Amino acid sequence: MVRINRRSFLFTTTMAAGAGMLGLPLMAQSAGLPPLEERLPRNPLVIVPTDRPGVQGGTWNHALVGGGSLSMLIRYQSYEPLVRFTPDWSGIEPNVAESYEVNEDSTVYTFTLREGHKWSDGAPYTTEDIRFWYEHILTDPEVGTTSGQSFWQVDGAWGQLDIVDETTFRVVFPSPNGFFAHGLAWANQDQLTRAPAHYLKQFHIRYNPDANQLAQSRGYQSWTALFAREHGLAEDNIHFQNSARPTLNAWMFTSAPGENTERAIAVRNPYYFKIDTEGTQLPYFDRIVYQMVGDPQVLLLKTLQGEIDMMDQYIATPTNRPVLYDGQQSGDYRFYTLRETAANVMVFNLNLNHTDEVKNALYNTREFRQALSLAINRQDLIDAVFVGQGAPAQPSIIEGDPLYNERLATQFTEYDPDRANQMLDEIVPDRDSAGYRLDPAGRRLSIIFEIDQTRTTFVDMFQLLPPMFQAVGVDVQMRTMDRSLWETRVRNGREFDATAHQFGANSGIAAMLDPRYFVPFSSNSVYAPGWSLYFTSPENPNAIEPPEEIKQQQERYRDLLATGDPEQQHAKMAEILEAAADQFLVFGISLPADGYGIVKNNMVNTMDVMPNSFGWPTPGPSRPEQFFKT
Repeated sequence: MVRINRRSFLFTTTMAAGAGMLGLPLMAQSAGLPPLEERLPRNPLVIVPTDRPGVQGGTWNHALVGGGSLSMLIRYQSYEPLVRFTPDWSGIEPNVAESYEVNEDSTVYTFTLREGHKWSDGAPYTTEDIRFWYEHILTDPEVGTTSGQSFWQVDGAWGQLDIVDETTFRVVFPSPNGFFAHGLAWANQDQLTRAPAHYLKQFHIRYNPDANQLAQSRGYQSWTALFAREHGLAEDNIHFQNSARPTLNAWMFTSAPGENTERAIAVRNPYYFKIDTEGTQLPYFDRIVYQMVGDPQVLLLKTLQGEIDMMDQYIATPTNRPVLYDGQQSGDYRFYTLRETAANVMVFNLNLNHTDEVKNALYNTREFRQALSLAINRQDLIDAVFVGQGAPAQPSIIEGDPLYNERLATQFTEYDPDRANQMLDEIVPDRDSAGYRLDPAGRRLSIIFEIDQTRTTFVDMFQLLPPMFQAVGVDVQMRTMDRSLWETRVRNGREFDATAHQFGANSGIAAMLDPRYFVPFSSNSVYAPGWSLYFTSPENPNAIEPPEEIKQQQERYRDLLATGDPEQQHAKMAEILEAAADQFLVFGISLPADGYGIVKNNMVNTMDVMPNSFGWPTPGPSRPEQFFKT
């Protein structure tokens, strides 16, 4: 039995005073709460601190950049799936679930929740929340959304939910689903811990006959529109913009992003289900304060001034490294290392599902994509933007990994504008008076790459890229935009020409779970939004049936996902990578060198070396709930 520290939810006078200045009366929050033993589940999750047990109190100073960086919240305060990746990414372990079991052929997964687990408002978290999500969000044809949930399907059929009792449920598949638990652990894929049924029922017509009137009073046409907004899964990360929504996370918003233009504030969840080895309830930090920052340069300045406690996204670029290194003393921070797991530093995604038929046909010509790849002087880009760190490579698996495919990694990476011109002469031979090629409709061959402006390395590379493409007669332009607009234009649209993207995975199990550049399987495969929908939701009106070779690739991936044996998983993934080398759907610059981040010197229990990934949502699995300051 673990000893519980009854004082663990008390706040220091110092922090209460600070809270008062922020308009957050934290002392008042503790008043009227049940005793700690009644707020914790019967078997709370005991966290062994990375370095040492800490003390409660203090503020974690953070920032959100632009309107579309809400995905950062998954990394810092919202990685609480049923099962989670271990800190070293060597496996998965129970988290919100007290335990889980898998039968021998990976067709039945049994999960046990924690008795007495509660949402942040004190309401019970039980299998009723699981049932509600499954019936009214995942599989309800009227309001359901399947985004990111393809791992719930085998052979096009949903896994069946079987509720045993208040704390136990099973998911049963018609055939093996070897990666289901890993799918639950992947960042932003386990909505089973984000759907408070007691809160969401007020917006659903089955539970509230007045749901339409409620929706109209809030400016929505019908209950389905308001319910989609409130359940938060129809639009990426929109649930973070609602401070009224109960949570299981370590911190709960009192001022959510979008509710305040200057900052967002999250405070300790009094019903959080974890304690440390001394029985103190986590999290240690009283609150997180996110400054709303307009662009990465402002964030860089705030970091140098010591206003940011921990950060790597948006500022830890190769060009910023000397500046941040020199500012360590004034900013009172140190560096940590990020082991890069992305498939490339930047991936060129031509829109293979373009609404313009001429562009669509051209972009789907494999030799056209190969010629564009040959036109890029990768070494010049690596030297200028990444200060020489890296080597020319396509989106691929890192050398030394058992899945490494040399052809996939190295083909068409040489700088050969003469060969590129020869190939393009066969496809688009006509040119205008300025030397630009004309597409089959007689228009100048222009490709506009739409770029998230917060990705500064992408912007830096696109300052250098246009002349390389102009040398082969292609007018390449860059259009930068706020991340939220990029999400709308690119992830949710088909009218864009092209974009640049990153992430994916370059090794092992991570590549099997996120093969976005090797097979169009999710909304992250932004080069083929319609083909991706065909994989996840073929009945969706926006789904597009792919050509036969892409359908075969998608079937290979389904076959992989249905496989529980590690050796067979490896063999099937190798087949996918070999086919990806043939298809050449996207092209890139370089496999990434290790990255870095900054953390204040008084932050304790952070990891000195971490994977850099969204799937392992850095630093989420390192357990921010046990971070504290001295």
